[in-house]
Amino acid sequence: MPKKEKKTKTKEVPRPTREQIVAFIEESPTPVGKREIARAFHLTGGGRVWLKGVLKELAEDGKVERGRKRRVTKPGALPEVAVIQVARIDADGEVICRPVKESEGAQPVIYLRPGSHRGAAPGEGDRILARLNRIGEDIYDARIIRVVGTGPRLLIGVFEPTGDGGLVRPTDRKHKGDYVVGRADTGTARPGDLVSAEVLETRGYGARRVKIVERLGRMGDASTISLVAIHQNGIPHEFPKDALDQAKRAKPAELGRRTDLRDIPLVTIDGADARDFDDAVWAEADDNPKNEGGWHLLVAIADVSCYARPGDALDRSARERGNSVYFPDRVVPMLPEQLSNDLCSLRPDEDRACMAVHMWVDRNGKLIRHKFVRGLMRSAARLIYEQVQAARDGQPDETTGPLLEPVIAPLYGAYDALLRGRAARGTLELEIPERQVILGDDGHIERIVPRRRLDSHKMIEEFMIAANVAAAEALEAKRRPAMYRIHEEPPMDKLEALRQALDSLGYRLARGQKILPGHFTGILAKAAGEKSEQLISELILRSQSQAKYSPDNPGHFGLALRRYCHFTSPIRRYADLLVHRSLIGGYGLGEGALTDDEAEKFATTGEHISATERRAVMAERDAMDRYTTAFMADRVGASFTGKISGVTRFGLFVTLDETGADGLIPVSTLANDYFIHDEVHHCLVGEATGLTFTLADAVTVELVEADTVTGGMVFTILEGGKPGEKPKGAGRRGPGSRRNGAGGRGRPPRRRR
Repeated sequence: MPKKEKKTKTKEVPRPTREQIVAFIEESPTPVGKREIARAFHLTGGGRVWLKGVLKELAEDGKVERGRKRRVTKPGALPEVAVIQVARIDADGEVICRPVKESEGAQPVIYLRPGSHRGAAPGEGDRILARLNRIGEDIYDARIIRVVGTGPRLLIGVFEPTGDGGLVRPTDRKHKGDYVVGRADTGTARPGDLVSAEVLETRGYGARRVKIVERLGRMGDASTISLVAIHQNGIPHEFPKDALDQAKRAKPAELGRRTDLRDIPLVTIDGADARDFDDAVWAEADDNPKNEGGWHLLVAIADVSCYARPGDALDRSARERGNSVYFPDRVVPMLPEQLSNDLCSLRPDEDRACMAVHMWVDRNGKLIRHKFVRGLMRSAARLIYEQVQAARDGQPDETTGPLLEPVIAPLYGAYDALLRGRAARGTLELEIPERQVILGDDGHIERIVPRRRLDSHKMIEEFMIAANVAAAEALEAKRRPAMYRIHEEPPMDKLEALRQALDSLGYRLARGQKILPGHFTGILAKAAGEKSEQLISELILRSQSQAKYSPDNPGHFGLALRRYCHFTSPIRRYADLLVHRSLIGGYGLGEGALTDDEAEKFATTGEHISATERRAVMAERDAMDRYTTAFMADRVGASFTGKISGVTRFGLFVTLDETGADGLIPVSTLANDYFIHDEVHHCLVGEATGLTFTLADAVTVELVEADTVTGGMVFTILEGGKPGEKPKGAGRRGPGSRRNGAGGRGRPPRRRR
C-alpha cells in the first residue's frame, strides 16, 4: 500500500502586538479592513480569528473606530466618503474644506483636488459629497463625487431700494454688477446701508438674487470701512463664549518658581496709540573684561502661555485667528481684551508674568551667549517712540529725564553694536514708507500721512531680532521643535523679471553668481536720492519670496540669518506662542509646555498661520485703500503729482506724492494713439507718435472717480510721458512687446519679517 503523505504544518508567524496593529491603522491613509491588516502581518487561519477579537477589543477601548463595511481607522479620523463644506478659498486659489459633522479636538484640513469636478467650481459654503484620502496628520485630499447643495454664500455690499425691493452693489470688485433683492428679503436695510447678503440660487439666466441677512452700518461712515475689510476677508471677529469665559477667570500670575525681575528697570517703547504692550527692554554695558565694549541685553515678553494652554478654549480661538489684525480705527485681537490689554500687557508698576531672554553681545553686535528664564517683571515706564527719540536728541521730558542715563542711553549703546552686526551680515535694507490714517475725535478722516520711522523704532526692531535669533538658537541647542520664520531666496523667474526692470531704469543686477541680500542693498544705495529710488525699492520687494512659518529651516534671506523664529509677540502672533511653549519644555520652566501632539502638527500649523497672516495683510491693505478713497472722494476734479508705479496693457497705475493714494489711468484715456505694452522695459509706447509712459515717470494727474464702495480710484493724465522718445527695443513687436499681453501690478507686501 502506498504510504500516506504527511501533511506539512504551516509555520505560525509571530503575532503583532496591539501597539503595532494600532500604529498600522493610524498610518494608513484610508480606513482598513481585517483582510489588509492580516495581509500586512502575514496572519492566516487562527491568526485571522485572533485578529478579529483584537480589533473588537481595540474598538471597545477607543483605540480605533469602526466605520462602514467593518473597516477601522484611528479615533477621530474621517471616513473614506463624507459630506464636506467649502470653508474658504485662500490667496493661492486653494479650496479648503471642513467636515460638515464637526469632531472634537483639532479640526482636520481638507484640500479639494483641482479639476475633480466637471461642473462649476465650488464656492464658499457649498456642501460636497467627497472621497477622502488622508495624506498627513489631520490633512486630507478630497475628490468630488457630487455637489449636494450650495451653502449660504455671503457678500458685502451697499443697499439701494427700488420699486420691487432693491439692489445690492458689492464692495468687492470681483463681483460683476449688482444683485437684486426681493421686497420680502430687504429686512431692515435702509438706503445707503452696508449690508451682508446671502446669495440665493438662481435658475437659468435670471437676475442674480440675494437676501439681506445683516445691517453692518452706514456706508458713508468712516467706522464702516474697517467692517468691509473684516467681513470681505473673512476675519474672525467674535470670540467663542468658552474663550471669553476662560479669559474672565484668569488671574494675575504670582512669583512662585519664576525668576524675580522686578528690580530691573525694564521699559516698554511703543506707538502712541498702542494698547497692548507685549515687550520690554533693558541694557547695560557688559562688565566682563573679556567682552570689552560688549553689552548685556534683556528682552522680556508677555507670558501668554501661562493663560492659554495647549488645546484649551483660548488656544483653539487663538489658533483659528492666527494673529491680530490692525486697522486705523480698531484692532481685531488674537486674544480677548482681558488678556491682550490687561493681564498680558506689560503696564507700568504692575507685576506681570513674562518669558525673558538675557543676551550678551560683543562690541560688533555678535551674539555670544543667551539665557532664557520665566519671570515676573514690573515695567518702570510706558514710553512712546517719539518721546524716547526726543530724549536721545537732547529734549527729555519729566518721564524720560530720570531714565535718560540709567536706561535710555545704554539701550542706544547696545543698539549701535547691533547695527554694526547688521551691517556686517549684509541684510536687505528696504525702506518702504507706510501710510497712516489720522482720525478725528468724531471718527472722520483728518489726513493721511507717511508713517514716521525713527531710530527709536529701529532700535526696538533690532532688540526683537536679536531675541528671535536667540530663541531659534536655543531651540536647536535643546533639540526642541521650532516654528521658524523663513524667507527663502528670490525664485529665478522673479529675479529675471527684476533684472529686466532694473535694466530699463539704468541699474544692473549681475548674472551667474549667487544672489545675496547685499547685492540688492548696493543697488538701493546707488539709487539713493534719484527719482526712481522708491520705485526700485518696491521692485526689489516684489521680487522677494514671501516670508512664512515652517518647522523646516532654509534660513531668512532678507535678514541674512541662518536661523530665525518669532518669539517677541505672543499676544498678537500664534507662532510666538508655540515658540514660547517649546522653550518652556526645553528649559523645564513649568506648565504650559509644547505637547507632542502640537509638535507633530507643526507643518500643518505653519501652513495655517502663514495663511492667516496673508489674510490679515490683505484685509489691512484693503482697509487702507478704502480709507484713502474716502478721504479723496471730495477732491474729484483736483490735480495731483505722482509717479507711475505700474504699467499694464490696460493702463497705468499711479501713486500720488502727497498721500500715497494710488489708482488706475485707463489706456483709453491716454493720447489719441494705439499704445503697445512693452513688458521688458515696463512702458506703454504710442504706435504712431512714440509717446512713451515708463515706470517711475513723474506725472500730473486729475482725479475723475473715487468709488467709496469698491475703494477704487480713476485718474487721467494732465502732464507726463516722453513725446517721440522710444527706449531701445520699445515699440517693436517682438517677445518684449504685446498688444494684448496680460499685465499685472503686484502690490508690495507690508514689512512683516
